[in-house]
Amino acid sequence: MAIATNTFTTYSAKGIREDLSNVIYNISPEDTPFVSNIGKGSISNTAFDWQTDALAAAAANAQLEGDESAYDAVTATTRLQNYAQISRKTVVVSGTQNKVNTAGRKSELAYQIAKKGSELKRDIEFACLNNQAAVAGGTTTARQTASLQAFLKTNTNFDATSGSDPVYTTIPDDPRNDSSATRAFTETILKDVIQQVWTEGGTPKMLMVGSFNKQAVSAFAGIAASRFNVTGAKPSTIVAAADIYVSDFGNVSVVPNRFQKARDAFVLDPEYASIDYLRPMQTMEMAKTGDADKRLMLAEWALRVHTEKAHGIAADLTTS
Repeated sequence: MAIATNTFTTYSAKGIREDLSNVIYNISPEDTPFVSNIGKGSISNTAFDWQTDALAAAAANAQLEGDESAYDAVTATTRLQNYAQISRKTVVVSGTQNKVNTAGRKSELAYQIAKKGSELKRDIEFACLNNQAAVAGGTTTARQTASLQAFLKTNTNFDATSGSDPVYTTIPDDPRNDSSATRAFTETILKDVIQQVWTEGGTPKMLMVGSFNKQAVSAFAGIAASRFNVTGAKPSTIVAAADIYVSDFGNVSVVPNRFQKARDAFVLDPEYASIDYLRPMQTMEMAKTGDADKRLMLAEWALRVHTEKAHGIAADLTTS
């Protein structure tokens, strides 16, 4: 193969317009299954409290006619506390960059603000699920809200080699201790956690797992066939539901989560958890100190686990 002598080609030409697509392709996921499924609330202080209670165990209650024995003991409520943490993202764009003709967005500043908003939402999801203890904070230490793992101490299944549940009374300031050993996620482990939640009075509705253990769950005998008719199912109830696990205590939606610890599997009732905001997500225009536009995106928020007995965890699971 050859071309004629002096053929003018694109390799020598000047002034060819570039072909730049007017679309920006971003593969980074924005789904946040935990935050999207639990409730939303508000708080009025950086440290906030709530109470939990439970009924006495059922018993055979037969009394003599006319009996006047001692009165029943009154059990106090349990008071819990958590802290709000500040999460933020910043943007600074030069005046020139915000004015020039850019591909894929009309305004560089608006594009970056939207991008940082998605990042902030992902950060909140990550903090809720990555085993951090409550930290009161100070002038040199940032406050931290307790994550889900730091609350869960009742309905648990973990490797006892060196793993242990968190220990706390009021403030979940002791994260769970991951074992140095892991074990395969089995249907027996899942059934145990679901049974524990149900026995404590909870209604398991959602199983949240990482990618590897989502594949493990898909092989469990209790996974419903695609043609299964889920009785009373409401599609809007669980966000990002992928499969249904038919347990002895009701149907459980199986939801993969990219931002949780892969070694954990959560059995949840989303009704009994919420993200509470002292300051909801907001964008603030910062003082102009030069030829640039500055924005601060901020949220001051906390995780409230209304009662940890409504949830459970299978911990120390293999991830590969």
